[in-house]
Amino acid sequence: MTPHPGRPRLLVLRALGLGDLLTAVPALRALRRAHPGHTLTLAAPARLAQAATATATIDDLLPTHAPGRTVPTTLPWHGPPPELAVDLHGNGPPSHLLLTNLRPARLYAYAHPHTPQLPGPTWHEDEHERLRWCRLLHWYGHPADPADLHIPPPQAPSPAPGATVIHPGADAAARRWPPERFAALAHALHHTGHHVRLTAGTGEGPLAHHIARQAGLPPTTVLGGTTDLPFPQLAALIAHARAVIAGDTGLAHLATALATPSVTLFGPVAPRLWGPPPSPRHRVLYHPDPDDHPRPGNAHGPRPDPRLLRITTAEVLTAVTHLPTPAHPTAEPVP
Repeated sequence: MTPHPGRPRLLVLRALGLGDLLTAVPALRALRRAHPGHTLTLAAPARLAQAATATATIDDLLPTHAPGRTVPTTLPWHGPPPELAVDLHGNGPPSHLLLTNLRPARLYAYAHPHTPQLPGPTWHEDEHERLRWCRLLHWYGHPADPADLHIPPPQAPSPAPGATVIHPGADAAARRWPPERFAALAHALHHTGHHVRLTAGTGEGPLAHHIARQAGLPPTTVLGGTTDLPFPQLAALIAHARAVIAGDTGLAHLATALATPSVTLFGPVAPRLWGPPPSPRHRVLYHPDPDDHPRPGNAHGPRPDPRLLRITTAEVLTAVTHLPTPAHPTAEPVP
């Protein structure tokens, strides 16, 4: 990280995944508008550098290291303390104290009883992720619109323009729809004229290739798997897709950010907390128990959540058929 000489520095902590980054775009955009003369640095995993740059909200990225969704223990910050630090990571002392240790002149964060020295608004557990961080900035006097979530379309060409993209993976098994259902879905879509592509992150190649085989599709159907698809290529694929079908993952949030028609399979967490804004372009499928609160079950559990398993292949196919035509023009679909 190389700060711009003479400019005050603004540090934002959001050291999580792709979906977390994209749900923070409205807040990042509000911070950019409120502090146009600051160097805005995002503390996040290095693998998100290209995605963060693509949001057109930050100047640079401070790489973080932490297992899973835990708070980093240190930040490789050099030079004078930040003029402003903003905690978009979570509600709790670990992220508060991580930023406090940098001695910023100002710190924006939610209030917590274990860090009473820090002012801030009250944390609401039952709140959509985009709204949560916009409300934080509103409290500090910066208007932020949770609907201001779209990112600029990528300049790179799509590796499969007009494809229907299926992403079967997820960080946790709890949010992973069964492979045999993804295979049945891919098979049915292929035989109704869709040009199917399966995307896979690092380590997800065996899963995606298994689904392709079961669906009767060639290995070239799979994009990625050994490593993540480079973000410019992934973003171009999604931006120029006919449709995107995924679980509650970063790829679903990328489809939302790029205004690509999508079907998202939710469970256990409710779409009212992590789903796209209401729109015919984005359809969500979710079957909670009658007495469920918005965060039932374990989103990081070792087996598919029952709410996710209630979603049928036929239901997903119906949702896909009701999606509108993509907003972005595409080249002739590739077979």
